Amino acid sequence: MNNTKNIFYITTPIYYVNDKPHIGHAYTTILADVLSRFHRAQGNDVFFLTGVDEHGQKVQQAALKAGIKPKDHCDRMVVHFQKTWEKLEITNDFFIRTTDDYHKKAVQNVLRDLWNKGEIYEHEYGGFYCVGCERFYTTKELVDGKCPQHLKEPEYIKEKNYFFRMSKYQDWLVDYINRNPGFIQPESRRNEVLGFLKNKLEDLCISRPKSRLSWGIELPFDKDFVTYVWFDALLNYVTAIGYKQDDAKFNKWWPANYHLIGKDIVTTHCVYWPTMLKAAGIPMPKTIFAHGWWLVDETKMSKSLQNIVKPLDLIDKYGVDPVRYFLIRDMVLGQDANFTEEMFIRRYNSDLANDFGNLVSRISTLIRKNYDNLIPREDKPDEIDEEVRKNAESLPISVHKLINELRLYEAIETVIAFVRSINRYMEIQQPWKLVKQDKEKTGSVLYTAAEGLRIAAKLLEPVMPGKIADLLGAFPVHSDKLIWGNLKSGQPLGQLPILFPRVQTKKLEHKPKKADNKPSEKDINLVTIDDFAKIKLVTAKVMEAERVPDTAKLLKLQIDTGKEHRQIVAGIADHYEPEQMIGKTIVVVTNLQPVTIRGIKSNGMLLAAKKGKKLRLVTAMDDIEPGASVG
Repeated sequence: MNNTKNIFYITTPIYYVNDKPHIGHAYTTILADVLSRFHRAQGNDVFFLTGVDEHGQKVQQAALKAGIKPKDHCDRMVVHFQKTWEKLEITNDFFIRTTDDYHKKAVQNVLRDLWNKGEIYEHEYGGFYCVGCERFYTTKELVDGKCPQHLKEPEYIKEKNYFFRMSKYQDWLVDYINRNPGFIQPESRRNEVLGFLKNKLEDLCISRPKSRLSWGIELPFDKDFVTYVWFDALLNYVTAIGYKQDDAKFNKWWPANYHLIGKDIVTTHCVYWPTMLKAAGIPMPKTIFAHGWWLVDETKMSKSLQNIVKPLDLIDKYGVDPVRYFLIRDMVLGQDANFTEEMFIRRYNSDLANDFGNLVSRISTLIRKNYDNLIPREDKPDEIDEEVRKNAESLPISVHKLINELRLYEAIETVIAFVRSINRYMEIQQPWKLVKQDKEKTGSVLYTAAEGLRIAAKLLEPVMPGKIADLLGAFPVHSDKLIWGNLKSGQPLGQLPILFPRVQTKKLEHKPKKADNKPSEKDINLVTIDDFAKIKLVTAKVMEAERVPDTAKLLKLQIDTGKEHRQIVAGIADHYEPEQMIGKTIVVVTNLQPVTIRGIKSNGMLLAAKKGKKLRLVTAMDDIEPGASVG
């Protein structure tokens, strides 16, 4: 098995072939791609897997409706993913389709082994079946008699089926999760799974009769049945690297370093999947990481709301690299993130056009104009020059550490903060003025700025491979290493296009202001600073969230204020689902008298902003510990 430090195996979920790629699919795949590129740059041997899940009842129904065979329907649909990943510059090493023959044979081999070991048995079963989820629900799992995902009444079906003895592994799984805290990340998802496992785990129905569903992998021990689509799909992570077919290849790559998934498929990947592996005698993957959802204007994407964000539309409008940058920069892994086009443009203009793009333009223009387009020489650096150099030399260490901890948004911000510091350095040194007095010193300033920019750009290359490759190709270097002094003095700087032209936004109309530009006392209620100081505002992390029964607007939250756990009741259920709240760092008032709302004690109040029908929580922008003072 894989025990080598320089082996890195990463997967995305395999996406359901009936969908078309949206921003959620793109995010997971770009995230895996960034991590793959980073590890390749570190000299690691990388295997990056993605693909599509092609079996199941929805595929069969869609093909029937179109009047074609299910495989032909899959062949048509898979192209949407393949073309999108190509346009997003995804560098996956393999693209699996669950209709591939090697995968089907490997799945049948696993099923046969488990059947022979007594891990699968035959049983008649009755339950509520949702076609959309392709799974049975118990009455306890239904919400008002409806599927909790699709809000439709499922059909009650009673039939003979085959079951995997999943319940047999419940105690083992709880113990394994507790002994391996890095197995399920982030901690909120780990706690969610452990909470799920406090209830009795049922055995898993792993078959469908062909009389109801023929589009699937046939059971090797009963030709009248096909295997349940999840049992088939979850095995792709091992079949793609040769399980049951190529032992050398499988042993090289397994166990996987990261399985990246969305939080909506936590149960299947963190309960079904590990028990299947355990029964089959396959070691566990190192980490299953469940990231949050991309929301659109704080609302979950859905076809009914017509708020699906299509990555190709964004790419056509703004280019692939800015899209990749925004998605990785603006989601804290494990938490939900919000997308609006206005937010995208603000981030683009601020980080890429202003901070990064302007620095590139300044440096290249001054070198071209004053040094015949030749990289000047670093000469007699002073204290401020040495500070830039020192920060540049420590930057890769900091960034690599953050990326290895999956704190990618912090890694990017660290690089951009360094870029901003070079802009400040240029403002202090003012080489456009200095060159008239001391050309030699100006050259040293420009070398310092250019070398700092090169190192920053190299660290951003996994995120924006196209634009950054163009930029780095213009710099003459001794080697490709991230060390200071690699930039070759006296060599020509290549031609640089405008990397990130500023996106022009429509100007907002403003109402005329008063002549003195000051509000009157009638417009505001004045308070003293002493009055404001009486309010104690701190950051708090939401640990648990649930709806208050028989109410439409109230959520009950369990929060960590850094010093204690508290319970608060908030009227935000119209705007936030309970699962959206878990893991958020919010701002709360902690020195209010406790009150009772609908019979529930509420000890504190969260801060939110409201305009019209829209309400937004006041949250901490950066990853800060609970209990931080706000003022």
